[in-house]
Amino acid sequence: MKRQSAARPGHKPIASAQPRSKAPVVAGERADSTEPKQSRPRSRALVMRLAAEVDALAAQLEASRARVSDLEARIDIDPLTDTLNRRGFERELKRSLAYVKRYGTSAALIYIDLDEFKPVNDRHGHAAGDAVLKAAAAALIRHVRASDMVARIGGDEFVVLLWNVGETAAVAKAAALEAAIYSTAICWGASTLVVGASAGVVLLGALDTPADVLARADSAMYARKAERQEMTSRHMRAAVASEAGG
Repeated sequence: MKRQSAARPGHKPIASAQPRSKAPVVAGERADSTEPKQSRPRSRALVMRLAAEVDALAAQLEASRARVSDLEARIDIDPLTDTLNRRGFERELKRSLAYVKRYGTSAALIYIDLDEFKPVNDRHGHAAGDAVLKAAAAALIRHVRASDMVARIGGDEFVVLLWNVGETAAVAKAAALEAAIYSTAICWGASTLVVGASAGVVLLGALDTPADVLARADSAMYARKAERQEMTSRHMRAAVASEAGG
């Protein structure tokens, strides 16, 4: 039988290893933590909120882009007549000349100046003049094709760009536009406002610049105005002679 060895002086006996006690479990709680499961709904709600904010920002950005695009388009529009203004016309004329040069397409420009427009402003005011300008622009638009272009480039000056026309057809269209404006009467109070129009015609050439076309069209318009004034004077003299002879 073996003897137990005596404990050496100063040596403490080694205590037997005891399992560490677990933290007490509170009644109603599970031993495993539920925090990860609780964080999932919060994370999902945060993601959904961020997604909604991103969608809202995207919608605002799209609306801003549409607004900018609309403003850029309106820069080239005459607010009174809703036709192209001079800036828009010059841009389109430059493009048209490049197209004519590249493809050899025929095109003509009609330069129109209203006759007896200043007396309308002087006698009836600028509001009446604006009404006449709107009516003239509407008459021009009604008598051209959708592929043609109408622009107001000055106070009472308009231009019409016609595609795929020769000189004869362009001159005939200019005369028709003069008649369309003259036949457009505006009722203004107790007055009926009627103005005439003088239209000069030029064909676009492959070597033309925008300045060349405008200068030639302007000269053609003044030549037509002088012709119309001479015709009016002749009619007046004929009428006076007829009355004198009667």
